[in-house]
Amino acid sequence: MPKNLKAVILAGGKGTRLYPITYEIPKPLLPVKRKPIINYLVELFCQYNISDIAILISKDFEEEFNWWKKRFFPRKKILLIEESKPLGTFGGLYYLRDWLRSNDFFLTNGDELKMVDLKEMACFHRKAPGIATIALVKVKNPQDYGVVVTKSKLVSKFLEKPKNPPSKYISSGLYLLSQEIFDYHPGPKFSMIEKDVFPKLAKERKLAGFKFQGKWTDCGTWQRYSEAIKKWQ
Repeated sequence: MPKNLKAVILAGGKGTRLYPITYEIPKPLLPVKRKPIINYLVELFCQYNISDIAILISKDFEEEFNWWKKRFFPRKKILLIEESKPLGTFGGLYYLRDWLRSNDFFLTNGDELKMVDLKEMACFHRKAPGIATIALVKVKNPQDYGVVVTKSKLVSKFLEKPKNPPSKYISSGLYLLSQEIFDYHPGPKFSMIEKDVFPKLAKERKLAGFKFQGKWTDCGTWQRYSEAIKKWQ
């Protein structure tokens, strides 16, 4: 496993599809098997000796995340960064650019459960051309997600919820990024890495797709959240 890798967890979203419960509780703190979703992500990174972790959160839930950290990870070096307004899945990285300087880093959505071999992904990223790697997972219902098409390890196109998917692989919401990603950063404003950055990188042949065989569950809707509670182990 490469040394000095860091990790960023995106936990500042509103979770609108799970209203009204997410008016009160941020989605990454919702429990699965009586443990917050975000705990599984922190534990995944710690399993691979990635101890420098930052979490981007909404200022509206500062108290909830401070309580969470004190209860579950009081001794871990977890950095909580508040966003005064929603900045999407890419904009908030602006506030971590110095902290992330000179390091490759993982970026993950904070509302998904995933078991990925991060060592294998890091080795893949190091050998692949480009500056970003998306972890791709095979699902039975790709038409419900954004489908990713690859060619010779590189991502060639994204298809949003296609009726006839040419592939069963979708983005798992986990990425490994090199420092050059900040060359594409617009500054501290709303930006989505999936829509504003990855299509550009794909055209420039700088975006790789890592297909993994581990587990993955999306908790973004009531149906999927219910399935996660029933099936995740």
